[in-house]
Amino acid sequence: MANTYSQIYLHFLFSTKNREPLIRPEIEERIWAYIGGVAKRHGIAPIQIGGIDDHVHALTGCPTTMAPSQVAKAIKGDSSYGIRREFAGMENFGWQDGYGVFSVSYSSVPAVVDYIKRQRERHAKHTFESEYRSLLEKHGVEYDPRYLFG
Repeated sequence: MANTYSQIYLHFLFSTKNREPLIRPEIEERIWAYIGGVAKRHGIAPIQIGGIDDHVHALTGCPTTMAPSQVAKAIKGDSSYGIRREFAGMENFGWQDGYGVFSVSYSSVPAVVDYIKRQRERHAKHTFESEYRSLLEKHGVEYDPRYLFG
């Protein structure tokens, strides 16, 4: 083939360090926009970024030149550094070490966008822990519950 064509969508989920509720509602839109800007600077297409106080979901279109681990490292590393510098009172901000990443088919992108937009509503009824377990199980990811939340 003369050219490379791809459509790779990844849904990332990661939490704040120790799942501290640091992403307050009054700054969350700025945080999501900041994370989207970080993604763009790395050639990653931010489709939907959102979450609540202690975690973020990022649906991205990914280039074929980056592994999911590279995407996570770029987004988490650069955004935590920038959030510490750009947001008052966030000098000690950081993301927890691990993350979840799930592949998304083109036909499922609208549903995942909606899912991310409804995080506040969802977490009125479900904990982060139950949400994460549910996503792992839905995607057939094996895990050891003893080490899931460190």
